[in-house]
Amino acid sequence: MKNNQVLYLLGPESVELRQETIPEPAAGEVLLRLEAATTCGTDLKVWRRGGHPTMLSAPCPFGHEMTGTLAAIGSNVSPWREGDAVVVANSASCGQCGFCLAGRENLCANLLYLNGAFADYILVPEPFVRRSTYRRPAGLEPAMAAMTEPLACVFHGLSACSLDAVSECIVLGAGPIGLMFVAELAYRGHSIILGDLVPERLVVGQNLGAANTVLLSGDREDGNRLRAATDRGQGAQLVIEATGFPAAWSNAMEAVATGGEVVLFGGCAPGTTTDLDTHRLHYSEITVKGVYHHRPATVQAALGRLAGGELRLDHLLQEQCDLEGVEGALKRMASREILKAVVVGSG
Repeated sequence: MKNNQVLYLLGPESVELRQETIPEPAAGEVLLRLEAATTCGTDLKVWRRGGHPTMLSAPCPFGHEMTGTLAAIGSNVSPWREGDAVVVANSASCGQCGFCLAGRENLCANLLYLNGAFADYILVPEPFVRRSTYRRPAGLEPAMAAMTEPLACVFHGLSACSLDAVSECIVLGAGPIGLMFVAELAYRGHSIILGDLVPERLVVGQNLGAANTVLLSGDREDGNRLRAATDRGQGAQLVIEATGFPAAWSNAMEAVATGGEVVLFGGCAPGTTTDLDTHRLHYSEITVKGVYHHRPATVQAALGRLAGGELRLDHLLQEQCDLEGVEGALKRMASREILKAVVVGSG
């Protein structure tokens, strides 16, 4: 019988490709043959740190942006059939707690996570089959479909913003998530100023619709540089931080206009802190929001946007590799040589 290749995270910057028996789905489960998985900034952080405070603990399989076809199904998985092309989101909410009933499933008290997309096959547990499996639209390429999860995070982030009165906005960070924010904001008709440390990433941002770009230095003056680039030099009504570095959180506060809004989307390492100008926060009525993850509604919206072909997210996929090449792709992401890679298994 053919084995299942599964990439395991063993610790900080340590992985191992293992050969395992292909699992058989029990009642309510399905077996997904992975056609494409994409690397992301969270995978990079997980690889660097050797784990994640909420999603996984090494040693374990990892990778979570995925699409494929159903290779086998257990009983009671209607309406799914073998051969169906699907996208599986990486979390499943309970649907019953207070947060779920309020439509805030990303904060579910019983939220489950699914990792292991860097493999030939992955067993999808019953809660994910029931609440987090979506039919892949016909014609949507697997590499694009695999990016449903990060785009769903972007949709969730934008749903937390007051966009009606926003014409000009700043996106701080031109990694994959920041660039997805640029693409979607441009699609919705907003003018975006994009700031990053890497000139090549700013070029990608321009291709995705950024009206202006600012090459940053990584110091505490970056906030002022971004503010100066706005129409009247007074900051933007909306600033989205998408780097996950504490200094960038402070710079986002410096770049926002009076009465504006800061969305802190990039997750920092546990235990880190940052400085905020309390005087400005109070007297300029700055709204600051932490935004995390995605919800079923934003997964569906993101999948629909990708199926429509309006967003040119192929600019983000700068490498293709097999499972043996994942670690090398993560190293090139770490050195900012590539933004994302699409991983194709042999299943």
